[in-house]
Amino acid sequence: MWLSRSHLQKDVERWRQAGWVTEEGARAIAHELSTRRRGPGLATVLGILGAVMLGFAAMSFVAANWQEMPRIVRLGIIFAGLLGSYGAAAALFARRMDAFAHAAILLGVAVFGAGIMLISQMYHIDGHPPDAVLVWALGGFGAGVLLGSNPALAASAVLFGLWSGMETAMANIVHWPLLVAIAALAAAFLAHRWRPGIHLVAILLTGFVVRLGWVVDQGHAHWMVTLFGLVVAALAIAALEFKPRLPGFDVEAADIAPTALGYGMVISYAGLFTQQFVERITTPSLVLLAIVTLGLLLGAIVYGLRHGIRPAVWLGYVGFSVEILGIYFKTVGTLLGSSVFYLATGLIIIALAAMARRLHRVEDQSGVVS
Repeated sequence: MWLSRSHLQKDVERWRQAGWVTEEGARAIAHELSTRRRGPGLATVLGILGAVMLGFAAMSFVAANWQEMPRIVRLGIIFAGLLGSYGAAAALFARRMDAFAHAAILLGVAVFGAGIMLISQMYHIDGHPPDAVLVWALGGFGAGVLLGSNPALAASAVLFGLWSGMETAMANIVHWPLLVAIAALAAAFLAHRWRPGIHLVAILLTGFVVRLGWVVDQGHAHWMVTLFGLVVAALAIAALEFKPRLPGFDVEAADIAPTALGYGMVISYAGLFTQQFVERITTPSLVLLAIVTLGLLLGAIVYGLRHGIRPAVWLGYVGFSVEILGIYFKTVGTLLGSSVFYLATGLIIIALAAMARRLHRVEDQSGVVS
């Protein structure tokens, strides 16, 4: 879980004044924070965005159907673009301008995709469209692994997701091969120790699981999605409570548990939302699912507040708000039933708030919480 550098510095100062951290320890922490590598700078961001724009320019140029040029000239332009991009990346790496080198690699990946479209256009190749996206994704993945480029790997993750989405939409089946791509991406991002990449992998896996509800059992397997999300969230909570170590890694399971808890919440709520507001169910079933959903969301908020897991708190707030709005629009025709439901829900929340306040006061008096 990322922490604000300024907030952490304030916490360290407070701990020093309370005697929990020595003067020497506070100075060591401050030095560590000052030397720790920050996120991407403005030059890096602009370089990446510039490469993306150039990539779109190349693909738009191909889409313009430039028939007046001989085929050999068109192919020459594509290969020149590839060689120029990767040659520029090598030169930039040699000058230790890594951010712009990665932008050049990303441009090469985009030119590679434009080349695939160009060749298909020139030779009237009418194959399976997702295959072209797969080749493009594999090219980006290869560039990312061989050249150590996280932006190229991120681009390949997006392309793998597009490929799987196209396959699923065309055949309406579970696209199991995506799991192989997810495993390969996870291994590459872990080897590079790039945390945003792990989030991309988690997003791909989340999308895969949510799509299962729309494919399995003729699109009525959303209960399975809910169950999967709850299992992930339960495992994350267990990791936070018992703090086991992951074999083969120099981190504890508790270090990644807050992130896993957030994705588990998203998956389970996606299944619950679909069951309530997309599928056709009876009113008693809707009420039961709504009570269960609101209870789970309130539990996640309370747990997040108690353990300082802000993503869980905010996801709980967002989910709670969406759930209340969904119930309102679903039951707008029965105003009396809606009013009774909201009255009961409001009273339950107020009771929980009173219990939380009393618990907090007891902890303050016992010195557990300052």
